[in-house]
Amino acid sequence: MFTLSTSEKIDISSTRAPVRVLIQAINYLPEPIGCAKYTSELAEFLTRQGYDVEVVTAVPHYPGWHVRPPFRAWKYATETINSLRVIHCPIMVKRNSGGIWRLIAPLSFALSAAPILLWRMLRFRPDVLFCVEPTLLAAVVPVLVAKLIGARAVLHVQDLEVDAAFRVGHLNGDWLKKLCGMVEPFLLNRFDEIVTISGKMRAALSQKGIVSGKIQMIRNWVDVRAIKPTRHQGQNAYREEFGADENTFVVLYAGHIGAKQALHVLLDAARMLQDDDKVQFFIVGEGPCKASLQAAYAELRNVRYLPLQPVDRLNELMNFADLHVLTQDSAAADLVLPSKINGMLASGRPIAVTADAGTELHDLLGGIAAISPSGDAGALARAISGVRDGVVATDVARGLALVQQMNADRILPVFEKALFGDLAEEGRVADQVGVE
Repeated sequence: MFTLSTSEKIDISSTRAPVRVLIQAINYLPEPIGCAKYTSELAEFLTRQGYDVEVVTAVPHYPGWHVRPPFRAWKYATETINSLRVIHCPIMVKRNSGGIWRLIAPLSFALSAAPILLWRMLRFRPDVLFCVEPTLLAAVVPVLVAKLIGARAVLHVQDLEVDAAFRVGHLNGDWLKKLCGMVEPFLLNRFDEIVTISGKMRAALSQKGIVSGKIQMIRNWVDVRAIKPTRHQGQNAYREEFGADENTFVVLYAGHIGAKQALHVLLDAARMLQDDDKVQFFIVGEGPCKASLQAAYAELRNVRYLPLQPVDRLNELMNFADLHVLTQDSAAADLVLPSKINGMLASGRPIAVTADAGTELHDLLGGIAAISPSGDAGALARAISGVRDGVVATDVARGLALVQQMNADRILPVFEKALFGDLAEEGRVADQVGVE
């Protein structure tokens, strides 16, 4: 559970209030999904609690890996977002890129952010430095300076980016892997506390030589007031827009469209079910693999692609589904835990996932979702048909009970305590909110 010494605690009631927090994260608002969502919500929560928070991030580029106007890839920009000062730093990106660009992009951000982070560390004098992985590269300067000024350094590991990049083929080469294997543990051990989102990711961090006592698991959260089941499924505006009547079985994927999502498996399943005109597939989102998937499966008339939808339509979108589907590349299993599952659960709609036995996703959703082996399009197609026909069981009620444990109102206060090292008495709470 939680074991922190008294010397590690910060007295937030001291005369030095408000406590200052500097956040370094490559993704932040106005990016709408992914890590940006969670970092932004945490920063705004801390601001509401009375902390003085600043953010250093990249210019918005995710999803799709291209910078959106009015921002420029090469230009710094400062703005106020929901009462927080946010400094955007340049980044080199290539639209829908992969391979070496997955190293160039974070490296370029790390270099452009370094002088800003140094300046804010020395001028703002944060009590707490909060860094988000991805990307660990940008944490080099601030975490070393944190030691000099006596700031507590906390890392939030949303994605084991180095391991995932090698496994899915974005990076390769023995020399590069060996170099990363030396640099990564060195940086990780410079942090006072590491928070990650799954038990398997915590175990992987321990295997890198990180002291297990400094690693905590706190799952990502969901606002159950923003996403919740709606009573009248037939009156959904998306159904009206796309002519999906009460006999149409809508299969929905909403999120990033990249290599780790393995959406070709879902589209192969759609191809197998294309003769059933009452089953319709909707792929909602953006990402580097979208264009190639659209080209490769252009003949499928039972698949529609939609761009990212407005935030104020999110609940309506999630309730559009008769079945949510989540696919994942087996190579990335347990290196990331797709947080989109929280929204799926909160919508109260059935879920189908591809996950192998023994993975965290399989263990988390066992008995709740229809689970088929990763990479097996035939098994996924049978699961989809089985849910539609009522012969494959899913447990929506258990899913709703599970997501209540990940309610933002419960998780964020626990995260606050982790951030400031004041968790000595939270062992009892941990078991209730998905924290270990």
